[in-house]
Amino acid sequence: MSTAIKKQTLRQQMRSARRALSPHQQRQNARLLCRTVTSQLWFQQAKSIALYLPNDGEIDPSLLIQYCWASGKKVYLPKLHPTAKHRLIFVAYTAKSKMRLNCYRIPEPVIQGLKPIPAWALSLVMFPLVAFDQNGGRLGMGGGYYDRTFSFKHLSKGMSSTKLIGLAHDLQKTENLPTESWDIPLQGIATDKHYYPC
Repeated sequence: MSTAIKKQTLRQQMRSARRALSPHQQRQNARLLCRTVTSQLWFQQAKSIALYLPNDGEIDPSLLIQYCWASGKKVYLPKLHPTAKHRLIFVAYTAKSKMRLNCYRIPEPVIQGLKPIPAWALSLVMFPLVAFDQNGGRLGMGGGYYDRTFSFKHLSKGMSSTKLIGLAHDLQKTENLPTESWDIPLQGIATDKHYYPC
């Protein structure tokens, strides 16, 4: 079986597993995730943080967003780049932000004169994973949006900038995911049960 087929099969299995979680399990995992992340020094020190709104059974970081607002941290959400294909921009997000569904039916902030923050200027980015392993291998939805947006992390000077942390339900952990040359390395993965440094 080719690597691409293995990835596609695993992607389907993991997406089904996270969608199968009951609303109660999702809420519980969201609370535990919040506890996992907020106890980490890298989170406590971060000032500008990109998160996401959950879709397709992804672990919900809404409590983290509320914690950031209450702690005076600036929150940003990803938005599909208006001209560059398969890239993201990041827009400030508050409780009063006007939202609009993108082509994937995921809510995004309406820019309305707001200037997006460059990806390299974010101190911390937490984004959803479909699957992960303990070595920092990760599987996304397959669009390559984060890999292209954070390709500067492959440069030596980019390694020390923006911290990238994957978020997932712990049940999405698997063994030895194959990695590609374009995969952007993560600094860690946070779940409802553990923080896995990479």
